[in-house]
Amino acid sequence: MARSLSAFMAQNAKKVDNQKIAVSSRFRDENGKAMEWEITCITAAENQKIRKDSMRNVPIAGKRGQFTQDFDAARYQAKLAAKCVVFPDLNNEELQESYGAMEAESLVSTMLTPGEFDDLIIAITELCGFTTEGELVDEAKN
Repeated sequence: MARSLSAFMAQNAKKVDNQKIAVSSRFRDENGKAMEWEITCITAAENQKIRKDSMRNVPIAGKRGQFTQDFDAARYQAKLAAKCVVFPDLNNEELQESYGAMEAESLVSTMLTPGEFDDLIIAITELCGFTTEGELVDEAKN
């Protein structure tokens, strides 16, 4: 087997296709069918930026002026959802105003119930290639 870098060239890499999922049965089209959300995969670099933006400085108790970094998982999930949701357009001003939300991260959290939001995050993480919790449990059993 010949070693060639051509398979790694950007134009030769297989693109991860967008996925359509019905996140909630509460949003229906004119025929009464659940509206599908479209999600996309992001790059590792985009994910790193979202992770970095989800860190916050927390004061260390008893040590004036000293801080430690803490990962805000809820903020990360909201930012990830906002970046990966293609449809509906979470940056649409009219949609944001209808929910009283001023940014995409806030909108997606306001639009969905906790269970719907978790289902969306699971679908996004699977599309982005993260191993699901169920797969980890199965792997640990073997």
